[in-house]
Amino acid sequence: MAEFSLPKNSQIQKGRHWPAQGAKQARTFKVYRWNPDDGMNPRVDTYEVDMATCGPMVLDALIKIKNEIDPTLTFRRSCREGICGSCAMNIDGTNTLACTKAIEDCSAGEVPIYPLPHMPVVKDLVPDLTHFYAQYASIKPWLRTQSPTPSDRERLQAPEDRKKLDGLYECILCACCSTSCPSYWWNGDRYLGPAILLQAYRWIVDSRDEDTGARLDDLEDPFKLYRCHTIMNCARTCPKGLNPAQAIGEIKKLMLARRA
Repeated sequence: MAEFSLPKNSQIQKGRHWPAQGAKQARTFKVYRWNPDDGMNPRVDTYEVDMATCGPMVLDALIKIKNEIDPTLTFRRSCREGICGSCAMNIDGTNTLACTKAIEDCSAGEVPIYPLPHMPVVKDLVPDLTHFYAQYASIKPWLRTQSPTPSDRERLQAPEDRKKLDGLYECILCACCSTSCPSYWWNGDRYLGPAILLQAYRWIVDSRDEDTGARLDDLEDPFKLYRCHTIMNCARTCPKGLNPAQAIGEIKKLMLARRA
C-alpha cells in the first residue's frame, strides 16, 4: 500500500478528464485515483458533473460519478446521514464526511477530493484504518466492572453523571480528527491520537465504569497521551462538532491529580 499525504502537484500525474455532455449546470471535481493492481502512479482525474441532476452533497456527486461516468472509482459510504463515518475523506482541503459536506459550501471552482491524509491507501479514496482500529481496541472501549451485574435492573446512572458523556459518546470514529493532527502524522505508531483519546476519556469519565485507575495507568506513557500539543486541528475538523483536545486535557488533569 502507498502512504498518502497531500503531495506537491508534480508528484501526482494528471489523469483523465471526463467532460459533462450537455450539462446545464456543470461543477468540476478533481478526484485522487490510485489502483495498487495496475502498476501506475497516483493521478488526479477530473470529472464534470451536471448539478441539475445531482444531489446537494459531495457524496451525491461521487455516487453519480460512479454510477453514470466512471464505475472504477472506489470509495466507502454507508448511512449517508453522518452517523457511520464511512465516507470520511479530504474535501476542499478539509477532512470531513462526504455525506454531510454540501457542494455549495466548497470553494468556487474545482472541488479537490483526496483520501484522509497520512494514512495508507487501499485504493482511490479508501484509507487503510487497520492501525487506527487496533489503537481503538487497545483502550478496551467497553464497561469494565468488578461488582456483580444487577440481576433485576441495568446499571443506573444519575442524570448529572450521564451529562458528563455529552460531547464524547457522539464520536463516530471517522478518523477525521486524528488524520488532521500533525502529532499523529509524526508519531502515529505510538501516539493514540485525538479520536482514540476522546474515546478513552468517554470510559474514564463514565460513572458506571470501575476500572478508572487501570485505564489511566495504560495511558501513562510519554507517547500514548503526551504528544498532544493543543494545535486544535482536531476540534476544527470534527464533523460532529466535538472537541477531542478538551478531552485530552481532562485526562492530563486526572493524571496530575493522581500525583498530588
